[in-house]
Parts: sequence; structure tokens; C-alpha cells
Amino acid sequence: MTPFTTLTGIAAPMPLVNIDTDMIIPKQFLKTIHRSGLGKNLFDEMRYFPDGSENPDFVLNKPAWRDAQIIVAGDNFGCGSSREHAPWALLDFGIRCVIATSFADIFYNNCFKNGILPIILPQEAVDALMADAENGANARLTVDLESQTVTAPDGTAHHFEMDPHRKHCLLNGLDDIGLTMEKASAIETYESRIAQTQPWV
Repeated sequence: MTPFTTLTGIAAPMPLVNIDTDMIIPKQFLKTIHRSGLGKNLFDEMRYFPDGSENPDFVLNKPAWRDAQIIVAGDNFGCGSSREHAPWALLDFGIRCVIATSFADIFYNNCFKNGILPIILPQEAVDALMADAENGANARLTVDLESQTVTAPDGTAHHFEMDPHRKHCLLNGLDDIGLTMEKASAIETYESRIAQTQPWV
């Protein structure tokens, strides 16, 4: 998993509330077990017309936000079914951070396991960052996980809370397998001892 340290990037404004996982990646794209390739179908029903052509009014299709790495969203982002394909699609598109006033629990947890930083901020902070995001490439946000801040183009810093364990995992690029491998030496020592003391196991 790619570590998350500091990110300076374009933020896409998505003020809708209750953006659910079916909006993020519709059910017809859940057949794959691969994490790559889903970015082209991110927000599929909003990004494309039924004939497959792009909807020019959707924010990620507009030139100013095509390269967005951050989403500033409305309340309860990621609600709905517990599909892990949702963070896979966001990450494959290039989104590394989502800022909102609240997230659905399962989606929130899945973000950390896939290298995406979900940030919870008060409504007034989200409103201010949403206004900045409306300026597209002319107003980049800086997210610093070590200092737990989101800095606006005018220098205003918004502090966010973060669980220390999740912070450690993101800073070091550790998913569940990576966390286990941190204990590889202890696991090998244990297995060697068991092989000698309990060879029948």
C-alpha cells in the first residue's frame, strides 16, 4: 500500500449528502476482484449518459477537476452497501483523500485499508474548503497527515482528529498484511520454537 504523508492537490467539490457506494461504483461493476481498472467507472451513472458519452456537467468531467486527488463532500459520504470496490474505484481514479462532516462506518474503515485518508471536519470548515474547491486548479489544498492539518490556499489550517493506529498504518503504507509482516521475525521465532518443541503440530 502506498504511504500517505503529505498531499497537495486539486479538490473536487461534491456537496451532495448521502453519496452512497452504489453512486461511487454501481453494482454492475462489482464482478471483478481486482483493485485496478475501476477508476473509469467511478461515479459511472453521474459521469456518463446512457449512450456512454461523458456528462459535461459532472464535476470530474470538467477540465478544472479531471486531475482531482481530493474530494470535498457532503455529509454521510460512503453510505449504503459495504462494497470495498468503492475505495478501490476512488483510488484507481487518483483520489487519495475525501473530506466530509461524516462518513459511513464501513466505508470509513475500508478507506484506511486501501490507502485513502478520510477526514472528518466541522461543517464550517467543510463549507470553507468546498468554496475553495470550487476554484479548481487555481486553489489547491494541502493535506499533512503527520500534523493532521488541511491547509487552504489562503494559508488557513484546519486540524482534524485521527486514531494513532490508523495514522501509523497510513504513514507507513501498512494494510492488514503489512501489519502482520511487521511481526515476521516474531512469527518465525515462534514457528521455529514450535517445530522443535512440538514437532507433531
